[in-house]
Amino acid sequence: MKKSSYIILFFLNFVFFSAYAQEDLDSILNSAQEKQKVITLATFKTTRVINFHTIETVGKRTLDFRISHRFGVVNSGLDDFWGIDGGASIRLGLEYSYDGRLMVGFGRTSYQKLLDGFLKYRLLRQTEGDEMPLSVTLFGGMYATMAKDPLKKVTGFDRYEHFYSRLSYNYQAIIGRKFGPNFSAQIAPWFVHINQVDLLKDANDIYGFSGALRYKFTKHMALTAEYAYRLNDYTDRDFYDSFGIGFEIETGGHVFQMHVTNSFGLSENQFLPYTDTKWSDGGIRIGFNVSRVFTL
Repeated sequence: MKKSSYIILFFLNFVFFSAYAQEDLDSILNSAQEKQKVITLATFKTTRVINFHTIETVGKRTLDFRISHRFGVVNSGLDDFWGIDGGASIRLGLEYSYDGRLMVGFGRTSYQKLLDGFLKYRLLRQTEGDEMPLSVTLFGGMYATMAKDPLKKVTGFDRYEHFYSRLSYNYQAIIGRKFGPNFSAQIAPWFVHINQVDLLKDANDIYGFSGALRYKFTKHMALTAEYAYRLNDYTDRDFYDSFGIGFEIETGGHVFQMHVTNSFGLSENQFLPYTDTKWSDGGIRIGFNVSRVFTL
């Protein structure tokens, strides 16, 4: 083969492999750019709005210790110091995530002596530039009342003879979006199942929609609101939609939330179906949540 033929062959090979390498490099760079999509942060500041869960989970290897407190109703008047002196509902909770997407939580509520546990998973996360315009978080909770049947001595029948009679469940798909640096919103279809209801005519299944808003007006302060609408008729008793308005302030590792709500219960199986006071006659309660996070 002539020398010129070797030169031409070498040149063709060089062009071919250069083009292939360039295509491969472009593929690597495009893949790297996809991996560097920026996740939208702090759609809501904590895992709760007031009572309702948000789309948020705690960060990687982070433990959140939460205290929630609700006083008595404001319309109890001066003698009860507008609910401050009345009986309170308190919940202590621990929530942890190893990877920042799957979170597990446990809690104890004084009202109905309730134990609860839940799983929460960030299925989709909103990104900057709207490649993913929404965040979607899945929630599932289980609740067990540890109270004794107060009528057992009268009726001779223990409504909690079987442990499954103490259990109830809640499932939600929480869909949220951060519309800018100051405003966020979410909605959530929800479903509550009560294994043993109080009255024979009551339904075991309750379902509806909830919505929540957050408006940040300074670097560390925000206003919040939440509302749950019940869709089906599940009882003849008078219960009302849970509605709350709040104020939150971030101070270092703490987030402190003050609010007013008509719900006394602090778990989903309580405030979603069984809120028994209403705003229109002053059946509202002052309350607060305190969140303290620890990186482990």
